[in-house]
Amino acid sequence: MSSDIAKRQRTVPSSKAYDFVWRRPVPAALREGTYFDRFDEETGTLELGCFLRVDEDGFFLFWKSDVNEGQVLELSQVSDVRHGMKPKDEKLVATLTERVSSIGKNLDEHIVTVCSGLDLVNISYTNFVATSPEVASLWIQSVRGLTHNTKAQNVCPMTQLRKHWLRLTLTVNPRGKIPVRVVTKTFASGRNERIIFQSLKELGLPSGKNDEVEPSEFTFERFYELYHKICPRTDIEELFKTLSNGKETLTIEKMIEFLNEVQRDPRLNEILYPYANRQTIRYIQETYESRDENTSSDTLSLKGFYRYLMSDDNAPVFLDRLDICQDMDQPLCHYYINSSHNTYLIGRQFGGKSSVEIYRQVLLAGCRTFAVSLCPLHSTFFLSKRFHFPDDNLAILILKHIVKLRARVQIHLCQIYF
Repeated sequence: MSSDIAKRQRTVPSSKAYDFVWRRPVPAALREGTYFDRFDEETGTLELGCFLRVDEDGFFLFWKSDVNEGQVLELSQVSDVRHGMKPKDEKLVATLTERVSSIGKNLDEHIVTVCSGLDLVNISYTNFVATSPEVASLWIQSVRGLTHNTKAQNVCPMTQLRKHWLRLTLTVNPRGKIPVRVVTKTFASGRNERIIFQSLKELGLPSGKNDEVEPSEFTFERFYELYHKICPRTDIEELFKTLSNGKETLTIEKMIEFLNEVQRDPRLNEILYPYANRQTIRYIQETYESRDENTSSDTLSLKGFYRYLMSDDNAPVFLDRLDICQDMDQPLCHYYINSSHNTYLIGRQFGGKSSVEIYRQVLLAGCRTFAVSLCPLHSTFFLSKRFHFPDDNLAILILKHIVKLRARVQIHLCQIYF
């Protein structure tokens, strides 16, 4: 280690760990849960008496009925929550109307539609029917406040593992237990199932293909051990052996050298981002080291090294930058730009059907500039570049190439659907 770096470690205090608050408060009504009915418009299926809840971290919207397995919907994939429309099947409408408490009121006011998908085009709709319009409105407003959480999409690998573990504990069968096949499905991507069964057996858990695991026995600590057995990180182990010279623990001096000369970006300002020192390593030991003897002997074990590398303290980006919202002062190349044409079409370009759903999804996703071009039906100007696209500052643009009466109708439709 160079002498100038060692000098800075004695004179410059280490920077304080950034408190990354990614959780949004989940209302008590969502944590405690409520009974809903669920129907699928495409298949015509109806699931009665679903107990719908949201976990305390705001990761999942999950439900379970007495006769079916637990189902999970990831809130990071939810783009919209709104009042839905009653199904087209009259028998299904009659069944749902009999179960709601407010007889004589519109069934649409009881329906909560959750729009979700991995992108803005392939959207799935999950429909829940509340017992009253008040319950439906409460859940719509509350769940909507948990969506589009950018910070939750940038959590550390350890939190992501806890998220996977939570999903497994929620995906229980009608008897309230976790099927081993569900655990196998989580880890079996390109791996032999026998390795997973053997790892479960070594941890003292049920390991048969048709066995079941008690959720109380499947703790996060056991899931974390199972993860390391099935998905070993030999690259991290080799790095640890190199730094420790083949020993079982890593000294403070070697850890400081690793943080300053390997992990640290040399372009960083030394005052704003001080070098790591003994105070930094002490914080890492107290936070991520589970063995008391290593804390007292100023060493770090492989498990503590693992936990640190998978934590928010070792994030690949500065987490405070995620607090910057709608920063529009950077050059244009700083932003992700996507453009499209005829996005509203769901069929052929000429004579095909159209939908405004994609525009709603784009706006909810945080699109800052948005244009709708309205042309008369008899005009062919929309196939050319005759009209100038006006410049505006962060606006929703509507290009009017039609008479005022027709424009008024189009604007009224935009207000209704958007």
